[in-house]
Amino acid sequence: MRDGFQDLLYLIAVARERSFTRAAAQLGISQSALSHAMRALEARIGVRLLTRTTRSVAPTEAGERLLRTITPRFAEIEAELREVRSLKDQVAGSIRITATDHTVDRYLWPRLQPLLAAHPGLSIELNVDYGLSDIVADRYDIGVRHGDQVDQDMVAVRISPDVQMAIVGHPDYFASRGRPSTPQDLLAHDCICLRLTSSGGLYAWELQRGDKAVQARVRGRAIFNGVYQMIAAARGGAGLAFVPMELVAEDLAASGLQSVMPDWCPAFPGFHAYYPSRRASARALQVVIEAIRLHTA
Repeated sequence: MRDGFQDLLYLIAVARERSFTRAAAQLGISQSALSHAMRALEARIGVRLLTRTTRSVAPTEAGERLLRTITPRFAEIEAELREVRSLKDQVAGSIRITATDHTVDRYLWPRLQPLLAAHPGLSIELNVDYGLSDIVADRYDIGVRHGDQVDQDMVAVRISPDVQMAIVGHPDYFASRGRPSTPQDLLAHDCICLRLTSSGGLYAWELQRGDKAVQARVRGRAIFNGVYQMIAAARGGAGLAFVPMELVAEDLAASGLQSVMPDWCPAFPGFHAYYPSRRASARALQVVIEAIRLHTA
């Protein structure tokens, strides 16, 4: 039975990575040993848990059911072990954070880098992801989202002011294509799109003027999964981008980019770091949260 527990951890890794090769590398075992362990687990249970193809591996319906039950329980065990270790005075351990590249660059890394010098036993892993990750299932300690996207059962701490958005483009683009003034006008323009990793779809621009909110399902020939690449494409004249104002303020001041439809561009609730309430007592987590918290005068 104890070997079965190890095999269940292997199953979680395979399901998360969707690959025996990547899961084996993460676990530090050979691919053949991992494959053998999964076949043995399926034989003991008497149910097929994984569907294998030449290109990928995915859980069966039975596998999904088992994973929904065991994944959060193993996460709870790991969280408890981390909390026991954190009882020591020394701040030590690994903190895994999932966030967008914008928040990592602007709000997380500048505040976290000094912690590594102050606490040699602490390690911080920052994973860039535009999907709305399940931080418990994906084994993250902290997630970062806009304040209105945080689940109510999480502890949330504000790390940024509200985020003013802007629609921007290069002057040459506007000279050749004109300037939109309404959400409907955007459908006739090349818009630089953001691919969402969680759904695989394109992000619909969330526009608002007064009480009227519109989700503009724009289209364009340039599609990225990161905001900095979108801004670079806008600078090159590829089309219009819907991005945080703070990232293009210098371009706008220097006339490298121009903005349109400011009355339709909302300010989103500020970014919040969030984590499960049961992790609140972990010493390393407390230190990290305090470092990234937005301190207002």
